[in-house]
Amino acid sequence: MTDTRSFSVASFAIAVLAMAIVVAASNFLVQFPVQHVVGGVNLADTLTWGAFTYPIAFLVTDLTNRRFGAGAARKVVITGFVIAIIVPMIFWTFNEAFTTPRILIASGTAFLVAQLLDVTIFDRLRRQTWWKAPITSSLIGSVIDTLLFFGIAFSASFAFIDGLFGMEDGSLAFPVPFLGIAEDPQVLLWISLAVGDFLVKMLVAVALLAPYRIVLGLFQANPDSRAA
Repeated sequence: MTDTRSFSVASFAIAVLAMAIVVAASNFLVQFPVQHVVGGVNLADTLTWGAFTYPIAFLVTDLTNRRFGAGAARKVVITGFVIAIIVPMIFWTFNEAFTTPRILIASGTAFLVAQLLDVTIFDRLRRQTWWKAPITSSLIGSVIDTLLFFGIAFSASFAFIDGLFGMEDGSLAFPVPFLGIAEDPQVLLWISLAVGDFLVKMLVAVALLAPYRIVLGLFQANPDSRAA
């Protein structure tokens, strides 16, 4: 489908800035497990803080797609990705605790594949009931993003990436209780984190339907917009 409205420089800058902030923040926060125990569940075996911020990237993509079309959304995804990867790399050269090349590679790969898939799915569903396009595209995009990111960033199969940069193996490939609930069954930590991360992403995605609907209403109230 063609763009629904002219994509101004100001609109582009705002969308790209929002995307870059979300991705850079998520790359940093994903290194920190949630150190809390709730109802006997150790959240450190289940969840990282990045799970709460990353779904906002899908909100930015979907709103751009709805307002300006798939072409504009792809431009935001690619430009935001470049900025969000380059800036953390600059910080990393001064402070290696900020992030790691392996996490950036994992994030970049997962982000591009998942977000571009999100754009395509959303565009195909855009004329259906208002909530179907964002929730379906976010669901499928989050599955792909979670598998790619946690697999590359923390599984032992990709430990060679750390070696290429002369860094200590950052894999999280040791057994823990699944989702921190009970001693059995046990799975590798990165798998437990991936499942917990995905579940929270979907909860946040559902919660973000509210602001999405509000902004969508503003779009529809604007006589210059032809967004459906």
